[in-house]
Amino acid sequence: MIHKLIIGTRGSELALWQAHHVKNQLEEIGIEAELKIIKTQGDRIVNLSFDKLEGKGFFTKELEEELLAGTIDLAVHSHKDLPTNHPEGLIIAAVSDREDPAELLLILKDCVDVTQKLSVKFGGMVGTSSNRRKAQLLAVRPDLEIEELRGNVPTRIQKLRDEDYDAIMLAKAGVHRLNIDLSEFHVEEIDPIELVPAPAQGVLALQIRESDLDLYQRLQPLNNMAVAEQTALERKVLNLFQGGCQMPLGCYCRYDEEVYQVWTAKAKEGDDFPDRLFTEAKTLHGLAEKIFAKFDPNRKFPQNIFITRNLTESSYLRRALEKHHIAIEDRSLIKTFPTINKVDSYIFKHVNWIFFSSKNAIEYFFKLEPVLPKKVKFGVLGRGSEDTLRRFGKIADFNGEVEGIDTSDIAEKFAVVANGSTVLFPAAKDSLRTVQQVLSIETKIIELPVYETVLEEEVEKSYAQVLIFTSPSNVEAYFQNNLLEPGQKVICIGKSTGKKFDEMGVEYTLPYSPDEIGLAEAVFGLDY
Repeated sequence: MIHKLIIGTRGSELALWQAHHVKNQLEEIGIEAELKIIKTQGDRIVNLSFDKLEGKGFFTKELEEELLAGTIDLAVHSHKDLPTNHPEGLIIAAVSDREDPAELLLILKDCVDVTQKLSVKFGGMVGTSSNRRKAQLLAVRPDLEIEELRGNVPTRIQKLRDEDYDAIMLAKAGVHRLNIDLSEFHVEEIDPIELVPAPAQGVLALQIRESDLDLYQRLQPLNNMAVAEQTALERKVLNLFQGGCQMPLGCYCRYDEEVYQVWTAKAKEGDDFPDRLFTEAKTLHGLAEKIFAKFDPNRKFPQNIFITRNLTESSYLRRALEKHHIAIEDRSLIKTFPTINKVDSYIFKHVNWIFFSSKNAIEYFFKLEPVLPKKVKFGVLGRGSEDTLRRFGKIADFNGEVEGIDTSDIAEKFAVVANGSTVLFPAAKDSLRTVQQVLSIETKIIELPVYETVLEEEVEKSYAQVLIFTSPSNVEAYFQNNLLEPGQKVICIGKSTGKKFDEMGVEYTLPYSPDEIGLAEAVFGLDY
């Protein structure tokens, strides 16, 4: 009979919060417990980055040793800190519910530039001790300077407060658990499908001796089986790569509409451009092995790719493709022209929201130099439009990509947010009006066609192995006088573009994210 458990924990503020949280949960199911603070290697050595420390389990090894020695009965860990191979005689008895695994970028307010992606000023210094974060940050913002940042959460925030950095990156879960006031900083929340978190980020692991069968059974009310399955997949991927917390690997699994969705990002080193993969499956069986196989350094990639968009030299997609020596043929098959040259500022007087469904709509709208109400809010379909909006010094208040991939789903979410307000829709002439059709009768709609699309005539055929189409108009232009070659594969952004291929009976790959990161994931996932 267990009378009073001894819980082993690190002494940091966050670790103590986590241990007390578990202690309270145990008391609710009739198990008394007390805490024992144990200092780990990661706590003692704070002047070296993780990749300079030897071995694995920098924050867990000493707790595991005391478990094996019988001086504690239960160790509470941040699950992401645990090595994937347990010491003989120890098991994970339970895992917690998952806190939001998103990342937070805390920025000094005088270092904010909203025209830049993630709002850090050009060339800003960002503090992080994670190679995973470093690789993914530099992939989207190669101008940033990434510097080592160690210490517990309050210590890291104080270093930012002391202006040792322009910005720092932290896991949202830790900040939320400690209920830290961040009002003095500009805070950017980065979704886990944009910057892929560490395996099991946001989850607590309860570790015990394998021989404590009675304790194992008594801990099951604390075990979240769904989270356990998803984090087991993430950690198995890490295990297959034989990596620890210093490896620049992110893996995030979630279950949505009866399908497991998994995002994986991996770089060789923190300074290297990461490869990314998005995978969907009905079952987790064999999925980790399939993901691992995609990152085989000897696997084949397409030799060349055609895309109906001009890619800049700094483009994320261009860098992702050139990493694997994939030749790029990039040319737009449409031309766009403004439909108006000026707009009466009176129409903006009572506008509450401005919603953009394309990057072209944003660019042509702001060329009109509109005088907007101070409190107007902005909505966009996805990250690509959000990045374009930033170039004009505006931040999206609603990003549809956070809500889901299907435009109709996004429209329904926006309809709730904008209900009863006045919404302006700058758009292409003869646009599909998918969002407008879903809004309630209480919502006033103002249509503003700002550009029109004209198809190129006599489009030259491409013989590239992969064809990427970025709009329905580009599909129409290409297939006016061209056919697919045998063996050519098709990728398209957005379901409206995909519908064109549905009508043609052509198979295609639809990226989860309708942006360059999503396209890079789709290309990386192709089989050759």
